[in-house]
Amino acid sequence: MVNARRHGFTLVELMVTVAVVAILAGIALPSYNAYITLSRVPTGLEALSSYAMRMEQGYQDTGNYGTSGCRVALPAAANYTISCSVSNAGQGFTATATGAALLDGYTYSIDHNGTRRTVAHPKGAPTTDCWSIKGATCDS
Repeated sequence: MVNARRHGFTLVELMVTVAVVAILAGIALPSYNAYITLSRVPTGLEALSSYAMRMEQGYQDTGNYGTSGCRVALPAAANYTISCSVSNAGQGFTATATGAALLDGYTYSIDHNGTRRTVAHPKGAPTTDCWSIKGATCDS
């Protein structure tokens, strides 16, 4: 009798391999997408910090943050829309970074006192004044 050698894979072996790959992809892909989204948050926070510093420099020069609007031109930040409003006859301001595109649902602000707030976050905004990248808790 001739001993025939089998070559290749059976259908069951192939289906098990496909199932394992699908499970791994189902776990890894959402985690990777969340990581990519969180890596884009700091650009808005950096833009707000820089803007607040420039507003303070303008205040030192003129004694107000602006009369009909914020004195300093708004910065551009990738995936964010930056806005500013003055209050108390130019003696206060609030700058806000609102997420756009992939960062829709993220909103951060800073005011003339340096108070940083997470106004909106997809995982819930913290109850204390801080900028949170992770959601309902303040980052250290």
